[in-house]
Amino acid sequence: MSVAEAPEISKNEDYRLRAQRDLGVEQGREVFVGVVQHSCGPDRRENLERAIAGINRAANLGAQIVCLQELFQGLYFCQSEDHAYFEWAEPIPGPTTERLGKEAARLGVVVVASLFERRAAGLYHNTAAVLDADGVLLGIYRKMHIPDDPLFYEKFYFTPGDIGFQAWRTRFATIGVCICWDQWFPEAARATALRGAEILFYPTAIGWHPAEKAKYGAGQRESWELIQRSHAVANGCYVAVANRVGHEAPAGEDGIEFWGSSFIAAPGGVVIAKAGADGDEVLVASCDLERVNTFRTHWPFLRDRRIDAYGDLSRRMVD
Repeated sequence: MSVAEAPEISKNEDYRLRAQRDLGVEQGREVFVGVVQHSCGPDRRENLERAIAGINRAANLGAQIVCLQELFQGLYFCQSEDHAYFEWAEPIPGPTTERLGKEAARLGVVVVASLFERRAAGLYHNTAAVLDADGVLLGIYRKMHIPDDPLFYEKFYFTPGDIGFQAWRTRFATIGVCICWDQWFPEAARATALRGAEILFYPTAIGWHPAEKAKYGAGQRESWELIQRSHAVANGCYVAVANRVGHEAPAGEDGIEFWGSSFIAAPGGVVIAKAGADGDEVLVASCDLERVNTFRTHWPFLRDRRIDAYGDLSRRMVD
């Protein structure tokens, strides 16, 4: 359902419980997962309000865990190397986690939010904050894999994460978070799943370089979806991806056309909800966490891993 079309929130009604009742869902291991996809403009305050509106509409549709897209508060500034953008960074905890925590507590939902973290003078990270349904900051994940490609100059801004891969037991499920470029690395998904994650969230900002869309665009987007669906297969867990949408050119050149296409995949890789390539959308899907156990016992990849034989994975290359 489009953000613009979603009904308004009433403070007097628990929409999550209503949605469960309307869908005939039993209380238990059924969890409603939401992702918010939206375009961003130059006004950071407006972008934050748009994201909060998306959280509210996801809760309206029954979501219990809601993921925002990567660096949702502003234009994707990594298209150029400009020291001025360091002014956008903030500490965690900080003003944005405080604001989102209040919304999480009011709505009774878990929120995953990707932020530009100012850890110290000269030390910055691309960081996801996880806020539980009572508004408490459960923890953070700092993006481990940092790209440096045309229009994706993230190494200029972000120090690679140094706290490893994480998972948190939230009120509704045990979740893990990786961020954008991390999604191409099966090791990241595996390490997060091994910490107990039943749902992997990927806040994302990916789109087409203008010189590549015509020749490579369709294949690039297909590969992006395929690799993440494969994480759902290999790890027997749900995967939820929130990607931004729209054209952004803060550096004044051709810019990036973000391709949206946010989605939620079940264990086994089947896509159970998917957004379009254009426009703001909120996706909400029912995720039966008992399927994680069922899938992992019928396709026991975790059981059959040869952990005694994988030592070379810690080497750059075996040569």
